[in-house]
Amino acid sequence: QVQLVESGGGLVQPGGSLRLSCVVSGTVFNLNTMTWYRQAPGKQREVLAAISSGGTTTYVDSVKGRFTIARDNAQNTVYLQINVLKPDDTAIYYCNARPENHSPQYGLEFWGTGTLVIVFS
Repeated sequence: QVQLVESGGGLVQPGGSLRLSCVVSGTVFNLNTMTWYRQAPGKQREVLAAISSGGTTTYVDSVKGRFTIARDNAQNTVYLQINVLKPDDTAIYYCNARPENHSPQYGLEFWGTGTLVIVFS
């Protein structure tokens, strides 16, 4: 059974930082593209950043320079560092695992249940 467990959310003041973590089990982690999404209240889920099995990173323009995605294949974990937090960053943050075409699980995708980030002043 594939599980993704996010952690690291919480209450933070504007200008602060957080590092979110997502631990993955039940899949060959280093064969997956890992992606962070978020869903703010009343809004659709949006993609933030992705990192391929080879370490290539991509970011949506709105978070470039403030968000950093990284992975530790030895720990089956993907991270999202968020700096200079703003009230608009308030959302539930989700990680997603999408096996790449060299994975036996290619064509599937897996989601965590999210971690809540609240930015308040």
